[in-house]
Amino acid sequence: MSVKAIAAKIFAKYIRRKIDKWASHPEATQEKVFRELISKGSNTQFGKDHDFGNIKTHADFVKNVPVRDYEELRSYVDKMVAGEPDVLWPGKPLYYAKTSGTTSGAKYIPLTKDSMPTHIKAARNAILCYIEETGNAEFVDGKMIFLQGSPELQEKNGVKLGRLSGIVAHYVPGYLQRNRMPSWETNCIEDWETKVEAIVEETKDENMTVISGIPSWVQMYFERLKQKTGKDIGDLFKNFQLFIYGGVNYEPYRSKFENLIGRKVDSIELYPASEGFFAFQDKQKEKGMLLQLDSGMFYEFIKADEFFDDNPKRFTIGEVEKGVNYVMLVSTTAGLWAYNIGDTVQFTSLKPYRLMVSGRIKHYISAFGEHVIAKEVEQAMQEATEKTGARISEFTVAPNITPGGDELPYHEWFVEFEKEPEDMNIFRDSLDESMQKQNSYYFDLIDGKILQKLKVTKIPENGFQQYMKSIGKLGGQNKLPRLSNDRNIAEKLENLIKN
Repeated sequence: MSVKAIAAKIFAKYIRRKIDKWASHPEATQEKVFRELISKGSNTQFGKDHDFGNIKTHADFVKNVPVRDYEELRSYVDKMVAGEPDVLWPGKPLYYAKTSGTTSGAKYIPLTKDSMPTHIKAARNAILCYIEETGNAEFVDGKMIFLQGSPELQEKNGVKLGRLSGIVAHYVPGYLQRNRMPSWETNCIEDWETKVEAIVEETKDENMTVISGIPSWVQMYFERLKQKTGKDIGDLFKNFQLFIYGGVNYEPYRSKFENLIGRKVDSIELYPASEGFFAFQDKQKEKGMLLQLDSGMFYEFIKADEFFDDNPKRFTIGEVEKGVNYVMLVSTTAGLWAYNIGDTVQFTSLKPYRLMVSGRIKHYISAFGEHVIAKEVEQAMQEATEKTGARISEFTVAPNITPGGDELPYHEWFVEFEKEPEDMNIFRDSLDESMQKQNSYYFDLIDGKILQKLKVTKIPENGFQQYMKSIGKLGGQNKLPRLSNDRNIAEKLENLIKN
């Protein structure tokens, strides 16, 4: 074992003890974070506008600071982007993470000298927790690939901006620089297809031990590698041991990944966003990701089915329950206050607090009041593929409200298969049975003959990649919505099939 691997194991034990310390005192940890945030934010424009000087309790905070999304916070962000200091957080940001908003155009999420280190530390700690649990540290001596956005940054009124993954690339620690791939030049390629081809050329002869990225785009990388070399990924990279992912649920992709790799590899799930690095999988055999309670972020939760009510209750960490679908709000050292990031989560454990991402508050199907969420369709897909041996590349679901004639409405599942099931009817029935079992509203609608059972529409090979490219979203940071409450995506996929 190398000196680096031995050092990693020692450091991992130290970090695990620190994590366990704050994780075992969740409410006290969050109370400390809350008080520090209010204290630091009190002299900002936002703090003065919301009377932070008189906020002593969470109840005071709820009274003074309403829930906001980006559009509702935009007047403050625009002042920051224009160059004003002390708007949402003391001073000026270090960076803006630029993201593409669906309703507000480009979004500029601030990253400050207080918030930036928490992104780096959480990513590091996820790997260290894996090392401490498994005792496996040999992979630190191999090559590691991180599929990410370009690290080239622009500048706006003295503050650098770019994609979060590109900004983070500037913070890769020195002890990993020699192991890190692809090269800086390749990472700077903007066109995603060109970039993937360059990454394939750079990595196909290397000793790759860790691969990280959004599953759908790592899948694309694996497929290109296999086309280029004719080998399973596990044979090409004999020491490939760890897949690190985030952004979407891995389970619908797992069977195809294991087929591409030719064997099973360990995986770590991350929950990073421009607004903060919220959670990571700290145990291989535990469901869910450990919520980062000691990372300068104060969390609030609103029950998803009450979110659009007037004045819904905002729960703190000590008040949440397992299995309830919550909208997660964050207040952070980047100056976001009671900020709705748009995700819904469910807690899988309360000692310590682990959660899973269940979907997006805007991504659901409720055309008939069924309120189907991403977690449910992903679970149904996992069960159907396991039952039938099918392997899927990608899928999305939309309602068909007016199918025509006397036909009842239904949910339409658009699926790109890597391996089709032998019997499509069994596959479809498995999906529908799982949905009825998970969602009582869906069951009632089927049972009451309001909806008919779901239908599966096959998408041709690489069809979803063509769709993402057609809307300018082909790339490692973009994700296909798992659910839509309208036919916008469905209609584009139908046109793709026709053409």
